[in-house]
Amino acid sequence: MRLRLRETTALSRLITHRCGTALRRFAREEDGVLIKPTIFTFLSMLAVGGIGVDLMRMERDRTELQYTLDRAVLAAADLDQTQTPAAVVLDYLTKSGLGEYYETPSSDIGLGYRRVTSTIDTDFNAHFMNLTGVGDIPLYASSTAEESIDGLEISLVLDVSGSMNSNNRLTNLKVAAKEFIDTMVAATTDGKMSISIIPYATQVSVPEDLFDQYNVSAEQDYSHCVNFSSSDFNSVALPLTTSLDGTMHFSPWYSYDYRSSDGLVPYAVCSPEADREILPLQKDADTLKDFIQNLSAWGNTSIDLGMKWATTLLDPSAQSAIQALTIGADPSVPVDFAARPSSYTDADTIKIVVLMTDGQNTSQYYVHDNYRSGMSDVWWTDGPGGDTDKDRYSQYSSYYNEYYWVNRSGDDYDRGQWEDHAFGDGDDLCGNSYCSYRVDEPGSPVRLSYAELWARTSLKKNYSYYGQWMGNSSAKNSWYYPVRKYYNTSTKNSRTQDICDAAKEAGVIVYTIGFEAPSGGQAVLRDCASSDAHYFDVDGLEISDAFASIATSIRQLRLTQ
Repeated sequence: MRLRLRETTALSRLITHRCGTALRRFAREEDGVLIKPTIFTFLSMLAVGGIGVDLMRMERDRTELQYTLDRAVLAAADLDQTQTPAAVVLDYLTKSGLGEYYETPSSDIGLGYRRVTSTIDTDFNAHFMNLTGVGDIPLYASSTAEESIDGLEISLVLDVSGSMNSNNRLTNLKVAAKEFIDTMVAATTDGKMSISIIPYATQVSVPEDLFDQYNVSAEQDYSHCVNFSSSDFNSVALPLTTSLDGTMHFSPWYSYDYRSSDGLVPYAVCSPEADREILPLQKDADTLKDFIQNLSAWGNTSIDLGMKWATTLLDPSAQSAIQALTIGADPSVPVDFAARPSSYTDADTIKIVVLMTDGQNTSQYYVHDNYRSGMSDVWWTDGPGGDTDKDRYSQYSSYYNEYYWVNRSGDDYDRGQWEDHAFGDGDDLCGNSYCSYRVDEPGSPVRLSYAELWARTSLKKNYSYYGQWMGNSSAKNSWYYPVRKYYNTSTKNSRTQDICDAAKEAGVIVYTIGFEAPSGGQAVLRDCASSDAHYFDVDGLEISDAFASIATSIRQLRLTQ
């Protein structure tokens, strides 16, 4: 019988059954379902985290690079920098461990400005991002710095009162102020900075062409000052239409009459000398320094008046007045400044006051309204041929209804006597029994206005003449105290505070220098300054350091990109 073999698998029925049972049981169980998603999620988180680490590392390096680059170009753009921009930038990057990123900076250097730009364009070496197929990341940093002093309007307010003659103060001031001028002009683009110099003592004298732009009373034309009212100090503006009282040309201090070559009293409250007048809006260093060198010192101290004119020359209300001074064949102000003072909203212009004093506010004298205009009761007779020994005052008295011929020099013409006419109107020198002989009365008497009387005779000399027949005490009470009035220290301190506050509110930066000043003056200056850091208290040669510090502070160093 033939054996027939059956076709079978390699596994026994038992093993097959067991495997089938295990597979059916595995199919029914849920363990291990999330293994694949979990693995995928983990790998995704790892990738995202790695990218984040790369980005944080890149931002850290970029921030450090930008910060270092900013500091480098700021130092390179400093006008006082003696090294080349390339050397400065390389030095900063190297010391910060970033020298590998250095690229040669570009620069633009000229008179009054220095501009430096440094740009770095490199790649950041990523770690985790390379696993995703992304290469290195571009890393970019750029910085530009510029130091310039374009758009500056400066009022330099200098004390030229009598105390400045002590302890070489005026000499030291001249050196310091001229160094300041040199520094500022050398570091400024031509035509972008204007400097006005305001010398002040008892009063502030204004050049005639500028004075004529304002609405000032015209009792006299020998000198040009203004008696401001208290309300004028509440604002930096001084509109050209505002009615102002001109200061009389007079002297309250010395006993002078007709003694100077021009026939006017010397040392008048309002000085007519050009070297004591305001020098408005100049740019030329030699012009400014020559003016400073010629300053002379005498008189009282009026800080409030110095500040008032300083702010006036920074205020746009003076624009038409300044423009008028730029016109003509020989303008007193450069045509570059025809549109100045600029508006306070002009972001490209900085307005600055530098105010110095060695003292404190003292009496500011002025003539009472009753003695400003009209005719006096004094006649003047010129001696023939310029013979001043024969000049004569005659004073009319309504009480006596006669004229007193004032004794001036003690010669035969000066008898100090009463007559029925002013000297020069009669036929002889005297017609009474006190004369031992008779001579002709030379000259023709002219009745003097009050303006003429004060311009040619000091207040003290005038009352001393009246004292010859009134008695000195009565003459002083009649012809000195009623005529000479004054604003005291307290009033002037208040006015100074008002105008300083108005200036700072308008956006003017105020620097002040107390130059060996007393405590009262220091307090006024400290309150006037824009901040404590803007006030300087100096002695001797330290005033040069103060002006140098102010020049450094003024120079605006800024990032432009």
